[in-house]
Amino acid sequence: MVLAAFSWPQLRVLDRAGWRGSFVVGALFALAMALWISGLQHATHLGEGAFISALGVVLVPVVARVFFREHPPRIAWVAMPLALTGFACLSLEHGFRFEPSQWFFLAAALVFAVLINLNGRVVRNVSPLALSTVQVMMVGILMLPLSALLETWPETVATPVLGWVLASALIATTLRFFTQLYGQSLTTPSHAAVILMLEPMWTAMLAAWWYGERMSNLQFVGCALIFSALVLSRWPWVRALLRTVLR
Repeated sequence: MVLAAFSWPQLRVLDRAGWRGSFVVGALFALAMALWISGLQHATHLGEGAFISALGVVLVPVVARVFFREHPPRIAWVAMPLALTGFACLSLEHGFRFEPSQWFFLAAALVFAVLINLNGRVVRNVSPLALSTVQVMMVGILMLPLSALLETWPETVATPVLGWVLASALIATTLRFFTQLYGQSLTTPSHAAVILMLEPMWTAMLAAWWYGERMSNLQFVGCALIFSALVLSRWPWVRALLRTVLR
């Protein structure tokens, strides 16, 4: 609703095709968020989960090749096995088994990869702010009845919990989407891509500071491999940024 207040003029001019495309990507966004939050529910290490979720960026060209018949750059086929090796390092920390949270995060990364591909097509005909508004609203519309059916709601909710819910809705979601869109309007795609790739690193650092999480050597190697795959998957943009900085 907060985003809708800012995007009402753009929402009013959406045609039927624009609404249909926005609803489709909104439903996928709801699925990705449900998987991601389920991963958080079972997670024992938030930094690890952040890097697994970041695999979605690496999987974007693979999804484009499989579903949309596009030909990804050759570097994508180098980044993919590197990222999978990093994922294996994270998983082998607990022996030859996968934690439930890792499966949820990996499934969320796959859905996000599909979502990013579809977003790139829908946003050509729909304004980014209107598209973001519909996506977030679809999460609420689809997840609220699903939660009512599958989960037991508490009779009372403590005031601090309500405060965290409001912070999540207004700061971590609404303000994040608004700030990200505004920031993208002020910079080049290469700069934006490099900055967004740092998200899992920031998550790991904040988890270490806030929750006192620590990474083992194998987890650190896994995260480093995934981050290297992220950089390789966006190497043309990274190279363009380096050229700009070094001039």
